[in-house]
Amino acid sequence: MKLQARLMRRTRQVNDAGRERSGPRLALVTFLVLLLLLVAACTTDAEGNIVAPAVAVGPQPAMHRGVPVGFTAEGYPYRGDPNAPITIYEYSDYECPFCARHVIQTEPALLAGFAENGMVKFVFRDMPLSSIHPNALAAAIAAHCVGEQDIVLYWQMHDRIFRTQKEWAPREEALSFFADLAQELGADATQYGSCMANNETQLTKVNESLSEAQSFGFTGTPSFRFVFEETGEAFSFSGAQPYDMFNEWIGTIAAGRTPQGAAQAQPQQQQQQGEGGLPFWATAEGLKPDPDRPGYTLAGDMYKGSSDAPIVVVEFSDFQCPYCQRHALTTQPVLDEEFVAPGAVMWVFKHFPIENIHPFAFTASVASECAAEQEAFWQFHHRLFVDMDLWSRSENTIYFMELAAEYELDTDAFAACLAGDAPAQAVQGDMRDGAPFVRGTPTFVVLVGGQGRLIPGALPTDQFVAALSQMLAELSVTGNDG
Repeated sequence: MKLQARLMRRTRQVNDAGRERSGPRLALVTFLVLLLLLVAACTTDAEGNIVAPAVAVGPQPAMHRGVPVGFTAEGYPYRGDPNAPITIYEYSDYECPFCARHVIQTEPALLAGFAENGMVKFVFRDMPLSSIHPNALAAAIAAHCVGEQDIVLYWQMHDRIFRTQKEWAPREEALSFFADLAQELGADATQYGSCMANNETQLTKVNESLSEAQSFGFTGTPSFRFVFEETGEAFSFSGAQPYDMFNEWIGTIAAGRTPQGAAQAQPQQQQQQGEGGLPFWATAEGLKPDPDRPGYTLAGDMYKGSSDAPIVVVEFSDFQCPYCQRHALTTQPVLDEEFVAPGAVMWVFKHFPIENIHPFAFTASVASECAAEQEAFWQFHHRLFVDMDLWSRSENTIYFMELAAEYELDTDAFAACLAGDAPAQAVQGDMRDGAPFVRGTPTFVVLVGGQGRLIPGALPTDQFVAALSQMLAELSVTGNDG
């Protein structure tokens, strides 16, 4: 294919440091010279007089730091060639420290390596996690209000907000700080103030981006969606990954292949539905034990207790979350003794690692899935919470392997599982399931009589016991206890 050949040529230019910039620019200069020779050649009128040609000059794109910038048709800011073969959508939060690290440390190299040569268009989408970053929404609206005046001003404001994050993030409110930034950059203060006071349009734009991020199953920031424009194929990953990973993914996608460890990322239009409009994982059918996988439901979730229990509790949890740890080590043993063991409650576990604040939680979830393949999920579950401080670091694979050996698992099979795609996809599936309603961890969905009740947060033990006891009493009165 011509496009693939062009992409491969671009890839070789990017990877060849000596020709990274000179190759494309030399080709551009040669093209312009030939164009001038053709268009600017002398012509004569009917009387043989030499006349100057009429040369049409189109509008030049706005530039910021040597890269074309503009707004997409949907109104979202981008950098790079608008017709680039690959588009990377960045879903980000101005108050997220990992997002700031990406912008300051990794993004300049990405723009130099892939935007300047027209290979990638980078589109910024807002994903403010207001529950943990109270000033993030205001920062996003402030950037858009500056962007109303000029696209270059937008990117200048975008960069300054991230670079000054430590100055405004601790404030009770940062509106005055953002106003000062806008004025320093030369934005019209009156127009900016009017936009901030009447920000319905900007708020709608931010909420649209946030909803789109949730539809893809993104729960942490930054998250990235790579789209190969020729085929429409899309791939995603989350976290402030190093430049080398971006480089590898871009080259792989440009060659028409799937990046290692990537799952195709398509919009989550609607979860698989069961009876009563419930998602499959919460239906009676989805909660049945899987006869081929001991300890799993048919929906693919780990459970304990009786599948005939009148109450089902589905827990969305994060192994690096201290509140989840408190629940697992303090409250859960009591609930297991009083409700799960006697057969009154079936307990189901689903993963929801919040990577922007718990960067090692996802790998722990993957490790627990690999333990589950050898029927050791609940042992791993308990130890991961007990030893949270031991594995919450980079290179934690050593800890996971040692724990697998301690529980006498097949370590070769465990290592192969860690390196595979299936456990990560299972974790991402749980995150997509919880994305519409989980706002923090732990979150519990209590299913009673075909209806769901939400319990957000780690309830004190006595309150959780009281809540389940009351539900069982209600079932006893109505005669629907099984």
